[in-house]
Amino acid sequence: MDFQKIQTQFTLHIRNPDKNEGPLDIEARRLKIYNELFYNNIESFVARAFPVIRKILSDTEWNGMVRDFFEKHHCQSPYFLHIAEEFLSYLETERNNPEDPPFLTELAHYEWVELALECSQEETPESGFNLQGNLVEEAPFISPLAWLLQYQWPVHKIAPGAIPRQIEQSTFLIVYRDKEYQIKFMELNALSARLLSILAENHQLNGRQAVEKLFQELPETLKHLSPEFLLTNAHETLKHLQNLGIIPGTRTNP
Repeated sequence: MDFQKIQTQFTLHIRNPDKNEGPLDIEARRLKIYNELFYNNIESFVARAFPVIRKILSDTEWNGMVRDFFEKHHCQSPYFLHIAEEFLSYLETERNNPEDPPFLTELAHYEWVELALECSQEETPESGFNLQGNLVEEAPFISPLAWLLQYQWPVHKIAPGAIPRQIEQSTFLIVYRDKEYQIKFMELNALSARLLSILAENHQLNGRQAVEKLFQELPETLKHLSPEFLLTNAHETLKHLQNLGIIPGTRTNP
């Protein structure tokens, strides 16, 4: 029990030395080395994973948030690579500071997506789709390395000199990894985003059928858009996404 007490006292001190005294029989100089080593490792991993958040927060705000994460969050994975995901989980489920920017969690998710795609072991399959397929009459295949995202805030535009003050409209993005393993993003309008969502949810639908479903969902304010107009624009969008590698081709077995 004595060892367990010392161990608990030591770990509590490492998590937050300002709140918890370390074991009395350990030299303060040695404890400080451990304090700095553990915290600096965690802080550096988080800072590399969330560079925009690090830039828009002051040193006090940033270190206060990382220290709170280090002190309170119980990680579910022992791997350093998963620290960013653990930090995102902390922001989404545990963090409750009214002084944080209102877009903080969404921005963190967007930055995490970039890292997740960069480190993903998944690859676009080499078979199962037709590179020369008809995107209108056949079912488009969306790369597993392309993630369709929706945010309230324009997370892709946030920077130290560009801080949004209020929500204006939803932001639709597709973030993807290209053949050179570069992470890129593309902003979409609401209709294009919904079209891709329909295709992702219904693998058996071809481009024309997806547009028909999209037309049925249109609000009254957009009913003036004809199916033919939507189909023409959808084909242009799908073709552009194919050129980017987001849609490699059409499914051979929808």
